[in-house]
Amino acid sequence: MTQNLEPGDIVLCTVDRIVGTVVFVKIDGNGEGGIIMSEIAPGRIRNLRDYVVPKKRIACKVLRISGDRIDLSLRRVTQKEQKEVLEQESQEKSSKSILKTILGETLSEEKIKKIHEKGFSLHEFLQQSKESPKKLDDFFEKEHAKKILEILNSQKQKKVEIKKEICLTSNDEDGINKIKRAFSEKGKTEIKYLSGGRYSITIQDTDLKKADSYLRLILQEIEKKAKQEGLQFTIK
Repeated sequence: MTQNLEPGDIVLCTVDRIVGTVVFVKIDGNGEGGIIMSEIAPGRIRNLRDYVVPKKRIACKVLRISGDRIDLSLRRVTQKEQKEVLEQESQEKSSKSILKTILGETLSEEKIKKIHEKGFSLHEFLQQSKESPKKLDDFFEKEHAKKILEILNSQKQKKVEIKKEICLTSNDEDGINKIKRAFSEKGKTEIKYLSGGRYSITIQDTDLKKADSYLRLILQEIEKKAKQEGLQFTIK
């Protein structure tokens, strides 16, 4: 039975079994789906188990839904999307463990359900509550809210890293200075010279989406400056 699934959605799955050239997976909260060989990876595949094995967690894209049948694709999910979805799952598990430590299994599930009904993921809600503790009062007793906040404040935020490679070149004698000027709006990113006009741009943040959004803005600024300086600019 499919719940609120549409073609194009990215879903978390657990590989269940491989039958011939089809990989069957358990979709979180939505039954079973299938991935045909051509949707596992681009190019020729000699052995499906080089890409998927039972119990492996993967993110897939919904291609088609026909009754209870759900056709999925693994190859159409980018590495960034895979990383983001799996990171979100890890964050959600960590957040659930906080509540279970304080409330126990049954009560914590009840609270999580109410938080989800308000349109929040648990991790998102707890991070917002860290900045605005009064949010906790809407869902938890005062003593429980205090303990949750103590745990949140004692945690060290894990940083994620996003990296892009760009090419920035010029045939002008003053090319080096032009490139330096193009990089003047680098913000909190780290820029490293690789070779022959190739540079890596890296940003670290505790929030993957914020980091990705910020890096895109920086790349847009660099591209804008590059055009003004007459440089050749490409993103690898």
